[in-house]
Amino acid sequence: MAGMQTASPTHSDEAPFGRMLRDCRRARRLSQLDLALNAEVSQRHLSFLESGRARPSREMVVQLAVALDLPLRERNRLLQSAGYAGLYPQRRLEAADMQPVQTALDLLLSHHEPYPAIVVDRAWNLVSANPAMGRVLAIPGDPEARWRAVCGDGPRNVLKMTFHPEGLCPLIANLEEIAPPFLARTAREALEHPEVQDVLDEVLRYPGLPSKLRHIDLEASRLPVLPMHYRINGIDLRLFTMMTTFGTPQDVTADDLRVESFFPADDGSAALLRALAGT
Repeated sequence: MAGMQTASPTHSDEAPFGRMLRDCRRARRLSQLDLALNAEVSQRHLSFLESGRARPSREMVVQLAVALDLPLRERNRLLQSAGYAGLYPQRRLEAADMQPVQTALDLLLSHHEPYPAIVVDRAWNLVSANPAMGRVLAIPGDPEARWRAVCGDGPRNVLKMTFHPEGLCPLIANLEEIAPPFLARTAREALEHPEVQDVLDEVLRYPGLPSKLRHIDLEASRLPVLPMHYRINGIDLRLFTMMTTFGTPQDVTADDLRVESFFPADDGSAALLRALAGT
């Protein structure tokens, strides 16, 4: 049968292929028929793959991963769960052949001045930021002290900074508006990324977080932009955010990166950001 082979897959530490395939499908709220149509395979064959009655060829795993629109990291995991080597490399951002990616990120950050912009990975760890973000974080006080209070000696994490009681949480005037879609987006990512779930679990244990925000609705409104209203020392700063990703990444690191750009939502906020930059 096309897309099947009888050779035993090699050892893998990952979950069995059928279970992972089923979990990925269900996380996207797809029926077997939906996925079968998307992947152009029969529903019967897909059922056999999920149950373990059939083993997939390498090509079939890739075909299903594409149909599921899996991130590259998860495509590698799906391949490994079937006993195959991952297809997509993961290079350090500092590697020489990642220089075009680093250059593109630097350009996006610098060209967004005097407005804030950051680069984060899938778990919201801060990769880089433009000077405008540092200026905004300095409005309520020493940003370095705030980062240490929130993240200690660990990686600087934007999700933690947003919801920690010693971070930005007390300064967010519209917390109950932005938290549900923000946390729901993170929870959807966490379905397939244990490292994201670890960060989310920690955030949901923070004291002072309203109890109703601890119960995440995965179907919370997926806003086209996220409106942020900060009230800092009597100053109102209203922003909205947009997320940018690489369109056709062929590296796991690049696929994991997101650029979050903040735009002023009113004239007063635009004037404040320009004044902070001295322009």
